[in-house]
Amino acid sequence: MNIALLGYGKMGRIIEKLATERGHTIVLKIDAFNTEELTSENLKAADVAIDFSQPDSVLSNINACFEANVPIVVGTTGWYGHLQNVKNQCLSGNNSLLYASNFSIGVNVFFFVNKVLSKIMNRYPQYEVQVEEIHHVHKLDSPSGTAMTIAEGIIDNLSRKKEWVNELVGKADENIVAKPDQLLIESHRIEEVPGTHTVIYSSEIDEIEFKHTAHSRAGFALGAVLSAEWLHTKKGFFTIDDMFDFSI
Repeated sequence: MNIALLGYGKMGRIIEKLATERGHTIVLKIDAFNTEELTSENLKAADVAIDFSQPDSVLSNINACFEANVPIVVGTTGWYGHLQNVKNQCLSGNNSLLYASNFSIGVNVFFFVNKVLSKIMNRYPQYEVQVEEIHHVHKLDSPSGTAMTIAEGIIDNLSRKKEWVNELVGKADENIVAKPDQLLIESHRIEEVPGTHTVIYSSEIDEIEFKHTAHSRAGFALGAVLSAEWLHTKKGFFTIDDMFDFSI
């Protein structure tokens, strides 16, 4: 495949390496210094685009791909407030988009098991639950998209939690006290941590921790390339769940 990379930071470079190793060709690389090259003509040289840019540019990147009729895999987070509008635009224009808060195979296994665990813990109201996420200090959004997906999986299956609230630990004047029906997501920003997510169920007598630790960005990058390979011949609006099937 010919691939356009929209966002050419650390993730973009790892994706380039893995995609090339899998026999693909990078035909366009867009970063903050050459946005003028993001044209329909340049995009049409690609079979699929992969976006790991920034929250303030992802929507314009999606629109550019829709205009060029190029399928796009979106790994950027922080734009989900526009999700329904983007979905409507994608379907009405017969375009192709796949998005995920996290493309890692391991994380998507974690998402699935998290739902199963929350269904089990729904029987035991003596356990309080919270989510913790740790990322590098360069991450702009809080909580992480991965933490939001984890929280939503819990809320969908744990009747005592109705919504999540987020505390960015260390931020001045921010000290969140969650209500009984709120799920707390604690966000930590520490130098050069690729991503650690933990679900904690605690009671007076014991504690259960369910944790995923990323050792590098390579898992995210590989999942994005696999998603591009899966998407490029399809039409529609997809999530990573459409590609992964962990049914048991």
